[in-house]
Amino acid sequence: MLHVASDAVDTDFVGKLIDVYPDGRVMNVCEGILRARYREGADRPKLLEPGKSYELTIDLVGTSNVFSKDHRLRVDVTSSHLPEFDRNPNTGKPFGVSSDVKTARQTIYHSATQPSHILLPVIP
Repeated sequence: MLHVASDAVDTDFVGKLIDVYPDGRVMNVCEGILRARYREGADRPKLLEPGKSYELTIDLVGTSNVFSKDHRLRVDVTSSHLPEFDRNPNTGKPFGVSSDVKTARQTIYHSATQPSHILLPVIP
């Protein structure tokens, strides 16, 4: 769950769970993306109000992994994942009808009232 704000009316948020080996190598365990306009469902697009805080859930898709001793977990949050996912021009315009793009400035909140976090169930 992320508590975020953007200066754009639409943007993407990508989350990755990564296994960091003791020698520094990294392996992606799972990842997910949320195009902000679809935060209420794929059938209910709604643009963002720039500067307003939103609570977003990024589905990292089901996975299972054994994290060996001395390994670390890393969580990456970014706003794009090209070329795996198509770019978001951050303008709110329908896709494919304009070449306009906007650089989006994102804020991720992490406080007692806006506790951005990742939920990792532990199965013994």
